[in-house]
Amino acid sequence: MATQDTTRESASNPRIDRPELLAIACGGALGALARVTIAQGFPTNPGQWPWATFAVNIAGAAMLGYLVTRLQERLPVSTLRRPLLATGLCGALTTFSTVQIELLKMADRHDYGLAVAYLTASVLAGYVAVFASSALVRRVRALA
Repeated sequence: MATQDTTRESASNPRIDRPELLAIACGGALGALARVTIAQGFPTNPGQWPWATFAVNIAGAAMLGYLVTRLQERLPVSTLRRPLLATGLCGALTTFSTVQIELLKMADRHDYGLAVAYLTASVLAGYVAVFASSALVRRVRALA
């Protein structure tokens, strides 16, 4: 009976992995700083394509495809690399919420064509970036 109670208790209260949380926080801090620096360096004017956000999101998607594939298939297993780089760095670098705000601003200005193009290009380019970077890692592995 005592074993069942302990199992139920641990299932409802999972243990917090502090090193993993720290890795995510450190990667997230780096990704967020990079994103903010780029956004401030390349501000977007109303009615124009938001190049900074677009470029950061596509670069982040490419990094994510590369890192996850490399970490999973090429490098020795590590419990902290993926949370640090994929979840933390890439998660904070990419800015889906900013895309939503930019789309709302475009809609408020009745720039519907720009909004549709931006959304479509963001999603398609993101998928292509993930696919291409992941394929690159696999191709290099096949050549080695």
